[in-house]
Amino acid sequence: MDNLNNYFVPSFSDQLLLKRKKIKRQLLERQVDWLDVKIAILGGSTTHDIKDVLELFLLYHGIRAVFYESEYNQYWQDVMFDNKELSSFKPDIIYIHTSNRNIMDYPVLSDSREAVDKRLHTIYKHFSDMWEKIEKKYGCIVIQNNFEYPYWRLQGNREATDYHGTVNFITRLNLLFAEYAQEHENFLINDINYLSAKYGLEKWFDLFYWCMYKYCLSMQAIPTLVHSVACIIKSLYGKNKKAFALDLDNTLWGGIVGDDGPENLKIGRETPTGEIYTEFQEYLKAHRQLGIILNIISKNENESVLAGLNHPDMTLRPDDFVMIKANWEPKSENLLDVAHTLSLTPDSFVFVDDNPAEREIIRQQIKNATVPDMGDNPKGFIGALDKMGYFEVTAVSADDASREKMYHENAVRAKEELRFSDYNEYLLSLKMKAEIGAFIPTYYSRIAQLSNKSNQFNLTTRRYTQAEIEAIATDDSYITLYGKLSDKFGDNGVVSVVIGHRSGETVDIDLWIMSCRVLKRDMECAMADKLVEECRRRGIKKIIGHFYPTAKNSMVKEFYGMQGFDKIGEDETGNSKWELALEGYELRNHVIELSSPSL
Repeated sequence: MDNLNNYFVPSFSDQLLLKRKKIKRQLLERQVDWLDVKIAILGGSTTHDIKDVLELFLLYHGIRAVFYESEYNQYWQDVMFDNKELSSFKPDIIYIHTSNRNIMDYPVLSDSREAVDKRLHTIYKHFSDMWEKIEKKYGCIVIQNNFEYPYWRLQGNREATDYHGTVNFITRLNLLFAEYAQEHENFLINDINYLSAKYGLEKWFDLFYWCMYKYCLSMQAIPTLVHSVACIIKSLYGKNKKAFALDLDNTLWGGIVGDDGPENLKIGRETPTGEIYTEFQEYLKAHRQLGIILNIISKNENESVLAGLNHPDMTLRPDDFVMIKANWEPKSENLLDVAHTLSLTPDSFVFVDDNPAEREIIRQQIKNATVPDMGDNPKGFIGALDKMGYFEVTAVSADDASREKMYHENAVRAKEELRFSDYNEYLLSLKMKAEIGAFIPTYYSRIAQLSNKSNQFNLTTRRYTQAEIEAIATDDSYITLYGKLSDKFGDNGVVSVVIGHRSGETVDIDLWIMSCRVLKRDMECAMADKLVEECRRRGIKKIIGHFYPTAKNSMVKEFYGMQGFDKIGEDETGNSKWELALEGYELRNHVIELSSPSL
């Protein structure tokens, strides 16, 4: 257990609980660009240990949380009666930790159907009134537990079908919660109905802990619950992984293609072992729907790899992968090369390899690499990945669905660049077009997502929720710009965002970000030109920019200087301030054609 990462695998929950103080100290000692978030935990049961463990999981993900914690079972009262402490706390996220113990009015067998429906909607309204109050007063993200099933059944199996049944009642209530989530983008469900089923209801709930401490789940189950909540939060703040780097031999198929030949690989539905590998391939391929990109890093001859991938029983085919690196170079070097080509950081990848020696080399050679222990049996591969929540989804945008296609196009662009000796000629050959305009509702979700995911080209590291983006978009004291970029290879979608607030004849830049997939294509110049144009239209004469250094954004340290700003101050930590007088500003973009925003 000397590897800190091991504590945050759900199966090591006992170790995490026992060593929480030591682990917290080790986490805080890491060199991390901390993201500070305020989280209110409103509990229908005791939440102290939940708060402590959640703090550890968030620190592990680079999120430093400050907490407000309600008194026992005061979750509803704190919201509905305007608790002053909660109001002054101004949470970014409210997590409502309730359970089936907070359902106080279950059906009885003598109830009519109408009476049961009335009970159901009364309980639902108890919660929905609270959610609407939160939306109106705080405008923050809400994470709400749904309900786990009871640990005993009065009617046995009939509890699931009889409208009086507790299981049936909870199922219907969970569906109402789900429908509310579908209609409210800032409302998310923590699915303890699934978590408790997977964990095992008899282990999830401990009657002693309830009667003694008012814990609605066992102590041992707390890390499983908290891991799920932490996955939601890290997804909200752009901490998800973006890609797989996959081994082949004995990982995607059984056998060694170079020795056994493609015809002898264990794959397909004809044998139990082959079917296990096929299931794993289907699991990986499904991630493409989320825009997660698949890549191969294999110690093999390229011809052997292609022969294996073209095996008639393969689910994954060569076209399913953005990059295939098959050679005899160290896998760490190949992973770095793939990351560079795709303009991703190495820690954006999940490295999947059955060989523990190869996994350890990646851990040693690449800082913050994500390398799950896959175990020694392929039947456990899906579980080893799925339990970790690397790709937790809190929203799916149109850009997510097309992201894989965009990275395919980026790889083609990288090859195209090699044909040119003059970089400006290469940029002109791309025939780029940009749409730049003020924030519009169509892109609110993507803009918020980009603000939370951009780390390298991010001058101030400010993060925004969608609710904050919506408020800024309708506030005349702000200047907002989004930028879409397309070229002859395809559409990159919304790739750049600028937010500035006005004070008299000056605009201060709060946020300037750009997706790394369009670096070095002069999109920043097009955005700067449009920003100056909008400032002039409003009678603004000066733009102030700020750079706050992090471990990941050193590439934009001199960005403002390259855009014609003058540095007017810098402190001992590297925070710098820049100024641009608009008089005499000359256009900087000469390779991108601007088009009118689509409304």
